[in-house]
Amino acid sequence: MEKMNYHNAVLLQQSVDGLSIKPDGVYVDVTFGGGGHSKEILKRLGENGKLFAFDQDKDALNNTIDDERFTLINENFRFLKRFLRLHGVRKVDGILADLGVSSHQFDVAERGFSTRFDADLDMRMNQQSEKSALDVINNYSEKELADVLFQYGELRGSRKIAAKIVESRKEKKVKTSFELKEILATFLPKAKEHKILAQIFQAVRIEVNEEINVLKEFLLQTIELLDDGGKLSVISYHSLEDRLVKRLIQKGMFEGEPVKDFYGNFSVPFKKDGKLIIPTSEEIKQNNRARSARLRIATRIKS
Repeated sequence: MEKMNYHNAVLLQQSVDGLSIKPDGVYVDVTFGGGGHSKEILKRLGENGKLFAFDQDKDALNNTIDDERFTLINENFRFLKRFLRLHGVRKVDGILADLGVSSHQFDVAERGFSTRFDADLDMRMNQQSEKSALDVINNYSEKELADVLFQYGELRGSRKIAAKIVESRKEKKVKTSFELKEILATFLPKAKEHKILAQIFQAVRIEVNEEINVLKEFLLQTIELLDDGGKLSVISYHSLEDRLVKRLIQKGMFEGEPVKDFYGNFSVPFKKDGKLIIPTSEEIKQNNRARSARLRIATRIKS
């Protein structure tokens, strides 16, 4: 595996610009992948700066950067605070997250992320995890499957799709992505086949990796970890993620409303920096996977 083909960093300059890097600051890239964002951060750090990176995928370890200012932690970023504390870090100056699945994970057939290849139903970002797409497709009840497809894939036909999967697996266990595709053929009109399949795979992948819960846990930790004036820079790829990021920046929580003070003002942890940033047509032309990217940047308000 060549490092250069692992992943093309999306919104690279804009997301790192958003960190307003101080030469001697401490920064975290919680989605290391191919190291594109981390390399750009290191370019802007001085000799006393520090960068910690997280990636739960062991394949990402092949891309580690030989730099004494850099530490790569092979863990899920839901454990951000815990592992930073193990390294003696309690406050940081900036946190960057690129929430997309890496190009490498999509392009390696046996990982089972892509609709393009016939592969075992897997979709685990952490290959040591017990739950895989095989478990979700073959062991979830019809209602559980329908809920996953509706909530995470935003599929209107979620109940019918779930019923078809359950009916088919009674005769034979569904083991590969192409077997699943064949079962669902009646729901895949030619004009919309790719879009619907992508929604189904997205839903199962989010469930397998607990992506929504993980994102919530991570975002709440940023409030505590970022120093006053610290920067949060997050790239998301679908509305479920983007809503959570937007809500945290606006309200400091995902549901309900923050408590007002004596004067009727909300106390919120972040101030939004500028407007939502999306890729240029040129970037999308060069890297089609950037087409749905959304970048939000915020500053930690003095607590």
